[in-house]
Amino acid sequence: MTQLNISKGKVVYVTYSIKDSKQDFFEVSDVPVSYIQGSDVGLLLALEKALEGKTQGDAVTLSLTPEEAFGLHLEELTFTDALENVPPDYRHLGAEAQFQNEQGEVKSFVVSKVDVEAGTVTLDGNHPLAGQTVTFHVKVMDVREATEEERRTGRPADGLPSLQPQQIH
Repeated sequence: MTQLNISKGKVVYVTYSIKDSKQDFFEVSDVPVSYIQGSDVGLLLALEKALEGKTQGDAVTLSLTPEEAFGLHLEELTFTDALENVPPDYRHLGAEAQFQNEQGEVKSFVVSKVDVEAGTVTLDGNHPLAGQTVTFHVKVMDVREATEEERRTGRPADGLPSLQPQQIH
């Protein structure tokens, strides 16, 4: 059986690790995740370009700037409130809260600091890797043709997790 090269419309299965700007592991997935090459759904463009033409067994290591990866850290997505205004369930590091704006858009914020002495809680709506140059190490586990339904939706239909930037955290 001939191995397929990664190209537009192919379903790709990869394992990966992500290191932050200090080269500490941020996330590791030894279980293959999938995406469809060229679907514009679920994969950073620079990473997708680096994988173009690769085949099963190939590996890619790629460092991405904040602009190429998870964006700059935006101060307007960080706010601090009085501890007394925050429900007890959200008074610990890592607690996640959903907020909705007037347009109905929902954004997740994570508690990034609790200062009991000052009586404040800080929430951050940035991706945890925003503002950092990150390093991806990706190994191609398999490549196959996408079905018509998969091409239409832009998502693999085989039940395996998809590799999506919003999941990488």
